Amino acid sequence: MEDKHLLSVQDLHTSFFTDAGEVHAVNGVSFNLDPGEILGIVGESGSGKSVTAYSIMQILESTGKITGGKILFKGHDLTKWNTSKLDKFRGKNVSIIFQDPMTSLNPVFTIGNQLVEAITLHTSRKGEAARKRAAQLLTLVGINEPERRLKQYPHELSGGMRQRVMIAMALACEPDILIADEPTTALDVTIQAQILELIQSLQKKMGMAVILVTHDLGVIAEMCDNIIVMYGGRICERGTAREIFYNPKHEYTKGLIRSIPNVNNMKEKLVPIAGTPINILNLPKGCAFCARCDNCMKICLTEVPEELSINKDHKASCWMNVKEAFEERGGTK
Repeated sequence: MEDKHLLSVQDLHTSFFTDAGEVHAVNGVSFNLDPGEILGIVGESGSGKSVTAYSIMQILESTGKITGGKILFKGHDLTKWNTSKLDKFRGKNVSIIFQDPMTSLNPVFTIGNQLVEAITLHTSRKGEAARKRAAQLLTLVGINEPERRLKQYPHELSGGMRQRVMIAMALACEPDILIADEPTTALDVTIQAQILELIQSLQKKMGMAVILVTHDLGVIAEMCDNIIVMYGGRICERGTAREIFYNPKHEYTKGLIRSIPNVNNMKEKLVPIAGTPINILNLPKGCAFCARCDNCMKICLTEVPEELSINKDHKASCWMNVKEAFEERGGTK
């Protein structure tokens, strides 16, 4: 069965079973990814964005489990695949760049050893052919003197160089989808920009789809075609990058945008989002953001808002939009 979307996540629920109880990390997440699209998933720590990415890759911790929903890759539900089929899927069809390049590489093996291993496992290249491919990949991601770098150990490279090696490893099999899980977290600002530009240029060159997971809306402003904003394991807003930045409709998204520095007015005071991140073990009955929202209404405490279409390119799950639509109609049903 083929599907018009490259990837389709449908009503995904992922939980972690701990001594303190069941942690509902992802609660009913649905989205589609098309070939060549760059999708941004944004949210603060604990919002469920990384767990969503790991669920797609099927690399959850031993305590984690997908408890509901489907993840369709070209129409096939990979939640029903066995280990052998998933091993072929990872790397060949979907690859991931983890958020910390300092710890993602094995310190006791050379860069060449680790790159060649990935190429040998997932492609038909062996021996010298695999080593040549490793050198080509290092050149592709902008690393100079690739033959020398292949003989070096991770501690001999800077953080930015190590992240480029991780990108090279992820691209070894020319995957259909590249997932970048906060790929710039441990890097300084200048290197962050270089890594993001590299991912964007490689996406255009190779034509792959990209899922970029980040906590920083400002990082992906110019990069993504579409953006999903997550909070408390749920999608609170989604739309094109332009809609999200210039017409935000969820109070959490508005808070994220208010916390981004304005380059045109650096004297403008940043407004942080009040309160602390939600306790996933004790989710409220209603909107997950209600305890931190300045415009919280009574209904927000008890009922989860349904996703409302703002326009064809924009949806949001916020009772304020329902209220505004009601008032625009003159307060009548």
